[in-house]
Amino acid sequence: MSDLLRSPLHDRHEALGAKFAAFGGWSMPLEYPSGVVKEHTAVRESVGIFDVSHLGKAEVTGPGAAGFVNRTLTNDLGRIGPGQAQYTLCCDDASGGVVDDLIAYLHDEERVLLVPNAANTAEVVRRLDAEAPEGITVANRHRDLAVLAVQGTKSDEVLATVGLPAGHDYMSFVEAPFEGETVVVCRTGYTGERGYELVAPNAVAVPLWDALMAAGEEFGMLACGLGARDTLRTEMGYPLHGQDISPDVTPNEARLGWAVGWTKDAFWGRDVLTAERAEGPKRILRGLVATGRGIPRPHMSVSLTADVLLGEITSGTFSPTLRKGIGLALLPSFVDPDAEVGVDIRGRREIFQLVKPPFVDPSVRES
Repeated sequence: MSDLLRSPLHDRHEALGAKFAAFGGWSMPLEYPSGVVKEHTAVRESVGIFDVSHLGKAEVTGPGAAGFVNRTLTNDLGRIGPGQAQYTLCCDDASGGVVDDLIAYLHDEERVLLVPNAANTAEVVRRLDAEAPEGITVANRHRDLAVLAVQGTKSDEVLATVGLPAGHDYMSFVEAPFEGETVVVCRTGYTGERGYELVAPNAVAVPLWDALMAAGEEFGMLACGLGARDTLRTEMGYPLHGQDISPDVTPNEARLGWAVGWTKDAFWGRDVLTAERAEGPKRILRGLVATGRGIPRPHMSVSLTADVLLGEITSGTFSPTLRKGIGLALLPSFVDPDAEVGVDIRGRREIFQLVKPPFVDPSVRES
């Protein structure tokens, strides 16, 4: 994996005995010796820390930068103010498909930080840069900033121990000093638990990680890899780009219409998505829970009866919380949302119950 990018914390992960995997062009920790289930449980019951520095970072700056972002990405930045963050989508203007899903951090009218997915950062930056009017700069800061996620019921205590702000509102962020640099502390995450994502210059990534790890010891904090991140986000029904959403899947199909500012005058894909919404999408992303012991995996076929195929699993895993197999699948909209369906698991048709995610009650919004 010598051609893969490395997090500034790579040596720390090696020292902890991490197992690495290629993800979005980066070599990232998949799991530590503690294992995915223990890491997952630490987040649900106490606290865990993730290095997610592979996530993209792009800054849009200049007079009217926020207005420009609002005319391109789906969600309405007018709904939030400076110091707040927002989940939004970059859609293809012609097809309405999801080029990427990302978080927008609104600093002020002249500065917006975007956090896209690793593999899509260059494309998002390219599209924004191609449309940017004179005076607005779109800068790819993918390799300049680290991102750490502290997630779980004890996340406030861990941050407070190292002198970082905690307790602010969901989807809001605060800038704080740390060893001479500025760290952005945002109350958000990809686990469904109360937690924070910290965006920090690479120069302080290692001391920040060390300080958080030391502070987390008394709370039973574990270092967590991308394996636990995946099981946690699947339990919440959060889509993963490249699996559940893609340029071939629209926000309407993925149940992400809540992240679209439908009353806005402009955003990429507005015309086609508005028309699809009025007519109703032909397929919908649905949740599935095993009635038996089957564990679904991506690309396994889903059928209504043994000979009536509906689609395939987009995300599937064993839920450590429910102790059952769970998954997501794009299925025709005519299928009863409460139906039982079959999933072909290594040639055996296992029965699953369709449900509306999340599979586990989230605590992310709790005050």
